[in-house]
Amino acid sequence: MKTVCPTRRTLLTSASALVLAGTLAACGESAAEKAAKEVGSRNGDGSMTLFEPAERGAPVELAGETIQGATWDSADERGKVVVVNLWASWCGPCAKEAPHLVEAHEETKGEDVAFVGINYRESSKETGRAQGEEWGFVWPSVYDKSGQSAIDMQGKMTTQPSTAVLDREGRIAAVVLGPVTTSTLVGVVEDTLAESA
Repeated sequence: MKTVCPTRRTLLTSASALVLAGTLAACGESAAEKAAKEVGSRNGDGSMTLFEPAERGAPVELAGETIQGATWDSADERGKVVVVNLWASWCGPCAKEAPHLVEAHEETKGEDVAFVGINYRESSKETGRAQGEEWGFVWPSVYDKSGQSAIDMQGKMTTQPSTAVLDREGRIAAVVLGPVTTSTLVGVVEDTLAESA
């Protein structure tokens, strides 16, 4: 297992965010901030953990009804590299990350890659669906009102947002806690695809 630490710039940004958070608290909270507190929001710093093939656990068993009204099961995606992104409409860092996910999806289209979201502790499927459409998410998102996905993802996706990359066997190859960038995500996907090439 290899943990890739955030850059100095990210750390400075995180420190600035703490100062800004204190300032915002003094000025009053937005609706999104209040909602995040109610559901126990926890933001990550963008650090990534890579798991070598020999260190990976059992395949993920993630399944459920999507905000689009269908069902999704990770077992149906075996043989593909799967990007799993945990997000919510009330999550400010998720909004900033959204364009990067859309770009990464476009850049990996046509390869053996699937994207799926986990719409985490959203107030309703309708709210999640509307937000996902606004952000340009064209892939399915499993609706997770209860927080069950934390167990389904083997306890490795602990922040909002979080992104995991599953190998072709459905095992977790990498996890990013906090917003992920297009280049980072595409790089991890390509590396994971190349493992069995």
